[in-house]
Amino acid sequence: MKMMKFCLAFFAIAMVATAPAQAELVLSQLIIELQPGANPRQDVEVWNNGPDRAYVAIEPAEIVNAGQPSQQRRTEPDPEKLGLLVSPARMILESGQRKLVRVADLLPPSDRERVYRITVKPQVGPIASASSGLKVLVGYDVLVLVRPLDARANVSFARSGDTATFRNSGNVSVELINGRQCDSGDKSCSELPGKRLYPGAEWNESLNPGYHAEYTLKSPGQMLKKSF
Repeated sequence: MKMMKFCLAFFAIAMVATAPAQAELVLSQLIIELQPGANPRQDVEVWNNGPDRAYVAIEPAEIVNAGQPSQQRRTEPDPEKLGLLVSPARMILESGQRKLVRVADLLPPSDRERVYRITVKPQVGPIASASSGLKVLVGYDVLVLVRPLDARANVSFARSGDTATFRNSGNVSVELINGRQCDSGDKSCSELPGKRLYPGAEWNESLNPGYHAEYTLKSPGQMLKKSF
C-alpha cells in the first residue's frame, strides 16, 4: 500500500538525549469518504517508520460550518454525540510496527455533508540521557467526509473587477482542480491554485485583467470541466 504523508505541525521540544531522535509516522490515507448505503466504516493504517518507540494520540473533531468565517472545531468525548467513532484514542508503536485506527459513522444519512478532522500526533516518550538535543515530532490531520444521501454539487461564479468569487450552493464539497487562467485567445495561460469548496462556502481568487478561469470540478461521482 502506498503511504501518503502530510505534515500537520512541527513540535520542537528540548530534551536530554545523546543525539537528535525522530519518531516518523506514516498513514495509509489522509482523506476518508464515508458514503451512505455503503460500508459506514474504514480503517487507517498507522506505521512507525522511525527507529524509536512512538506514543501516539488520536483525537477526532467535527468541523462545523467548514470553510466559512464561522467555522468551528467541535470536540466531544462521547462518540454518539460527536457522530463519529474513532478507535483507539491512543497507541504505542514499536519501530516498524503497524496498527489500525477504526473510523465509523454513527448517525443516519443526512441531507448535507458532515466534515470531521482526526488529529494523529506522536507524544514525547521517556527521556533517558544527560546531553541536550532536539526531538522533532510530526503529526497529521486526517479529513473525514460523511457524504449526504443525495449528493448535489452546485458551484456558481461571479466576477467583480479582477476578483473571481466561487460559491458552493450544493450539499457536498467540491474540489476545484487543474485550474488555470487564460486570455481571450487562450494564447497566454497560467496556473490557478486548487481549492476544496465546502457547502455554503465562498472563495475569492484574483485574475489577470481580461483573463477567464478554467477549473475541473470534482464531486462524488462527477468530474466536470468548466470555464468561468
